[in-house]
Amino acid sequence: MRRDGSLLKVRAVGLVLAAAYLALVGWLMLRPQYVTWVAAPNLRPLATIRADLSHPPLNAARELGAGLGLLAPLGVLLPMAGGRLRVSGLGSFARTVFAGLMVSLAVEFLQTGVPGQIFDVDALLLNTIGVAAVHLAVVPVARRRLRRRALAAAEEEADVAPEPHGVVSSIAGPA
Repeated sequence: MRRDGSLLKVRAVGLVLAAAYLALVGWLMLRPQYVTWVAAPNLRPLATIRADLSHPPLNAARELGAGLGLLAPLGVLLPMAGGRLRVSGLGSFARTVFAGLMVSLAVEFLQTGVPGQIFDVDALLLNTIGVAAVHLAVVPVARRRLRRRALAAAEEEADVAPEPHGVVSSIAGPA
C-alpha cells in the first residue's frame, strides 16, 4: 500500500506542476507583442535556426537555448504525471515526445491569432528536441531510482509482515 500511495503522490505533484507550467507557457507565449512590423511566418524548416546561427555565438546560443528550453520541463513532468514505474522506456519516450510536439503545435497555432506573434516551424523542432533531450537525460535514471526504492520498501515490508492469523509462534520454553 505504501508504494501505491507514494506513486499517487508523485502523479498528483506531476499533474499539478505540468498544469502550472503549461499555464505559465501560455501566459508567456500568448501575450500580444506590440511592434511596428511583424516578420512573415516561417514554414521552411531550419530557416530560423540558420539565421540564429549567423549571429554572434552568445546571441545564437541564447536564441537556440530559449527554443530548446521552453517546453523542456515537460520531458520530465509528463512522465511524472503518468505516474508509472513499470513502463517501456521507448514507449514512454515516444509518448512524451509526441505530447511535447502537440503542445508546441498548439502554442504555435494559437500564436497566429495573437498580435505580434507568428508561426515558426523551427520553434516546433527546437521545443520537441528540448522535450526529448530532457526526457532522455532525466527520466530513465529517475525511474531506475524509484524502482529500486519501491523494491527496497517491498522487501522491508515483507520482512516485517505480521504472522498469518492462527499461526503459533515457535518460541516456547522448556517443558
